[in-house]
Amino acid sequence: MAHEVTQEEIQMIEEMVARARVAADVIATYDQARVDKLIQAVGAAVVNMKVWAPICDEAVDETALGDKVTKRNKRNKIKLILRDCLRAKSVGIIEEIPEKNIVKYAKPVGVIASLVPTTNPCLTPAGQILYAIKARDVIICSPHPRAKNTTNKCINIIREVLVREGAPADIIQGIEKPSIALTAELMKRADLIIATGGRPMVKAAYSQGVPAYGSGAGNATVIIDDTCNTPEYQAEAAENTRISKTSDFGSGCSCDGNLVIHESIYDAFVEQLKAHGGYLCNDEEAEKVKKVMWDETGHRLPNTVAISPQKLALTAGFEVSDDVKFLMVTGGGFDEIGKEFFFSTEKLTTMLALFKYKGEFQNAIDMVLKIFNVGGKGHSCGIYSWDDSHIHRLAMVAPVSRMMVRQPNNRGNSGSAWNGMPPTSSMGCGTWGGNIVSENISLKHYMNTTWVSRPLPYDMPSNEELFGEFAVEGMDEE
Repeated sequence: MAHEVTQEEIQMIEEMVARARVAADVIATYDQARVDKLIQAVGAAVVNMKVWAPICDEAVDETALGDKVTKRNKRNKIKLILRDCLRAKSVGIIEEIPEKNIVKYAKPVGVIASLVPTTNPCLTPAGQILYAIKARDVIICSPHPRAKNTTNKCINIIREVLVREGAPADIIQGIEKPSIALTAELMKRADLIIATGGRPMVKAAYSQGVPAYGSGAGNATVIIDDTCNTPEYQAEAAENTRISKTSDFGSGCSCDGNLVIHESIYDAFVEQLKAHGGYLCNDEEAEKVKKVMWDETGHRLPNTVAISPQKLALTAGFEVSDDVKFLMVTGGGFDEIGKEFFFSTEKLTTMLALFKYKGEFQNAIDMVLKIFNVGGKGHSCGIYSWDDSHIHRLAMVAPVSRMMVRQPNNRGNSGSAWNGMPPTSSMGCGTWGGNIVSENISLKHYMNTTWVSRPLPYDMPSNEELFGEFAVEGMDEE
């Protein structure tokens, strides 16, 4: 039975929002130097492994999702967010466009309601508070009920840092006993909602009548084309696949889900995947995996999400050795992609589907498009190719917001020290994924902007320049 919010709980939310608005009035007065020092203090406290490692371990213990070892690597995202924040302006004038006589001023958005996912109970609040402080916002987090202890522990560590630095602790708050009903009450009272998580959560955020940023579901698909034809290239692609597939036991929506491999290199590349920890299930094992990952209607079962390949195999009824990093199944060809073929849907665990394409590169594109018609539109795809025309052709038609070229999807999509993507744990997926933006939710989304416009010389082209052959007499008549 759904939890019904009580009057006492409503009062608690209203008091949290009231305290947040008091803190917002204070942080709005901070200059750039004060803001930057504060995010450095918060960042330094969170990424300290004496703090971060126990939180990550507790997150896995509390949620039963993910991997303690690779979850710790997510602190690098916090460092990247801090890097980008320190390189940006967020107080006063943040941009000037002389040719248009435009000057832009940054302003806070106010009180942010953050819906924290169970897969990133530490990273999401830590990263978002860096962006929020940089933009002079305040933030109230609604943790996932399965991760509430971990999320609130992270929040309390940050609150202690804020107090130590002379800032209001209520710049960040967390709901101690979250529920769907309480989260709804919070969202109604916020100035902005950032919903990171599943489609129902995002849909709920969009229904509150408050501006909201949401993220979409993933089904990351990567093409390995015929230019990936040397042992060196294949080893690099296989290693990056391993990195993407195994990070936090495949819990992220950016983790590789499907590989579309050219027939000329298929067998050799599968051997490379095996050398990098992949285990190719036989037909019987693949069928067993399918039955424990999805019900008969294709709904993903929760007990196989973000678990080790050893546990996934045991759940399915067979065993794999301790050195296996991920499972692989043969997805088939073009005719074996669709909602009725469950291996072409999102996995969110340590299992990868392999598809073989034949002949022209267009056949690979067609397979990718068909996979995204099953699920994952708007999120991400990738390609291992040294043919710029192939990269361009995929970029022209892929219905995704991010496309990684020769790099791990999970690391690259959300920002990396090896690419220029804005670092984040919240990724908008455009109208394809039911979101308002098709980009990573980063600093600019945490700020309001005032455009100051000074006059320019009159600038209106002639009718001939504007309309070309369609220009006719009388267009200027009143």
